[in-house]
Amino acid sequence: MISVLHALGFLLEWCYGFVFFWILQTFLPLREGRFVRILAFLLCGCMACVIVYANDLDALLGAMLGFVAYVAVFHRGSRLEKLTAVLVFYPAVIAINYLMRNMGSGLFFRLTGAPSGIDMGWTSGMYLMSAVIYTAFLALRLLFWLGTWALLGKYLKQISAVLTRKLWLMIDALMLAPVVAIFTVLYFLPERAVIAYPICGAAVFSSFGGIYFVSYLCSTVQTACRAQELEQKQAYWQDRLRDEERIRSIYHDMKNHLLVLQTRTDHPQEVMQSIQTLQEQISDFESYIHTGNDFLDILLRDKAQIARQKQIDFSAVIQLEDGGFLTPLDISTIFGNALDNAIEASEKLPQELRLITAKASRIRDMLVITVENNMLPGPAAGGRTTKQDAFVHGFGLPNIRKAVEKYDGQCKAETPDGRFVLKIVIPIPG
Repeated sequence: MISVLHALGFLLEWCYGFVFFWILQTFLPLREGRFVRILAFLLCGCMACVIVYANDLDALLGAMLGFVAYVAVFHRGSRLEKLTAVLVFYPAVIAINYLMRNMGSGLFFRLTGAPSGIDMGWTSGMYLMSAVIYTAFLALRLLFWLGTWALLGKYLKQISAVLTRKLWLMIDALMLAPVVAIFTVLYFLPERAVIAYPICGAAVFSSFGGIYFVSYLCSTVQTACRAQELEQKQAYWQDRLRDEERIRSIYHDMKNHLLVLQTRTDHPQEVMQSIQTLQEQISDFESYIHTGNDFLDILLRDKAQIARQKQIDFSAVIQLEDGGFLTPLDISTIFGNALDNAIEASEKLPQELRLITAKASRIRDMLVITVENNMLPGPAAGGRTTKQDAFVHGFGLPNIRKAVEKYDGQCKAETPDGRFVLKIVIPIPG
């Protein structure tokens, strides 16, 4: 019977390891590769089942360093995102493991009255009771993490790469509290272990509250972006309606203009002036760029208008019919940041050198995007901004890379011959 319980306990431990592994990789994506994923699962299972005792500095510190190394090696994301994963999940794992072990041990000795220590007068019944309680608390721990996934899974899935560096720093600062609390209370644990129980519970609550907080921030940012998208669409279609009315008016008068031009053959100057006036009237209508994606049409219209105001020669040859898998938020991140950086760099140049070219098309099973602009001599900005509003801006290229990596794409920036060339390649889903 005892051997059966031990086998069941072993199975419960690895089931718990799998659940924790799944939760963690949902929060922070794993690196690619089957071997990498298998090794990550095995190490995560061992790490999640770490046994922590009171006043055990080696276990506390070793588990923390092991967690840091594991996340750094096997997971993708920035250093701040990896640090956040450690600060969120480390105190929860340590607190739950300690509570389950300590509560199970306390219950066993209370029920059996067994002397402390193994092989110190224990009967076969005591060994059986120990195995039963140990297996029961392993099952309880597994149920806890399954409940955690049921409650927080949807929030974990909502977390995306839309948070700025300052927001990640804010989250990390908040998550320091449960880490310090659980580390301190277990290392300097008083004689009565039950005193640590409320602090362990509070650490778990704070950690999972941090997950909800991150998800709430992501949801808020996405809602703001969607609201901005709707405003842009409304402005776009209002402009289109005004242009359609203007074109109908021009078309209505076109016959009369042509008749007048035919009778003015002896006044070439007036003829040329009339032709130029007609060209100016329809030039704005011809500037619309049709990419096959309504949202990108809106975005390019705004960027082209800004470029025109700043006397920048802007051209775009973009076919995005096969880019429907990109979300509007990611389209805004990729094209918006790339063009904003190009416009900002072009402003610093003489007018005759202000040139921006944007291209995008499907090449076999890849979506290839290129944004190119002239730039001043010297090193590229590396994604940092010169804008005063660094809380919103400041991460153009890094945010582009994050958005591209979500689709397993690659982003590369080059500076050949006084030009800045941003090349993006994204696999098109089958």
